[in-house]
Amino acid sequence: MKFFLIILIFLSGCASTTLNTDSDVSRRQLLILPEFMANSMSVEAYKEALKIAEKNNKLNTDKNLLNRVRNISYKLIDKAIFFRDDANEWKWEINVEDNEEVNAYCMPGGKIMVFSGLVEKTNATDDELAAVIGHEIVHALREHGRERMSTALIQQVGIIGFAAYIANKGTRVSTDAAVQAVALGTTLFFALPNSREQEREADKMGLELMALAGYNPMAAVSLWRKMNELSEFNMPEFLSTHPSNENRIKDLTEHAKKINHLYEENKKEIKTFHPTDDISAQAQGGKGHRSDGSEAQLP
Repeated sequence: MKFFLIILIFLSGCASTTLNTDSDVSRRQLLILPEFMANSMSVEAYKEALKIAEKNNKLNTDKNLLNRVRNISYKLIDKAIFFRDDANEWKWEINVEDNEEVNAYCMPGGKIMVFSGLVEKTNATDDELAAVIGHEIVHALREHGRERMSTALIQQVGIIGFAAYIANKGTRVSTDAAVQAVALGTTLFFALPNSREQEREADKMGLELMALAGYNPMAAVSLWRKMNELSEFNMPEFLSTHPSNENRIKDLTEHAKKINHLYEENKKEIKTFHPTDDISAQAQGGKGHRSDGSEAQLP
């Protein structure tokens, strides 16, 4: 029984999480950890982050910045369905922590946090802020966190041990190692860096996402130049796991030019949303292109 479960896990756990679009990202991913488990870990970790920030009076203290971040994020979220159809079913959350670190993240299931230091230290424009948030949203759409946790869990307990845990889920029987490994999942999300391939995917799809949302993709280039200047003095936390160099800026520039037509097609079709608007009702149309070159009208 467990042998067949192992085969099933491998077959179901190796697939691309997003549709292939102009960015041409279609890598098959190792996703052994079930999606519901990754999302459950994300929810608990995000709740804890909000709890700590609120306790320290650091949560959403600047209402103008909060509104700005949410407005930009909502526009990006509207277009996430172009990469995966279930994105509009996610329970997205967007908050700002008063923290001097130059950082932002989007956890599995769409839990977004932007640190005020990112905006303050880079003096980010809306387009530049969209570049960062879009990049982080893509990490969630591509389920890079779940992918990293899957790899770590296999290293911890092995595929047989993990299969045993899944097989016995819902009963009191499970290996201590598997339970401990799953408990480590949240920590691993933050502790393990994205691979260079994951970063390249987030760069390319992030540019496409912001272009679809009406933001200038070339702003990603100006942002990373600012990041480089910051890193010359003190490596920001945001860059510690993000390879940032002239080669990356070169790649960003090339891809921004490639998908600039999406920006030109969509920039006039985007309206501004109030942060309290219903996300599910915010899709305002626009144009994108599938990998076969056909044009797709977004809902």
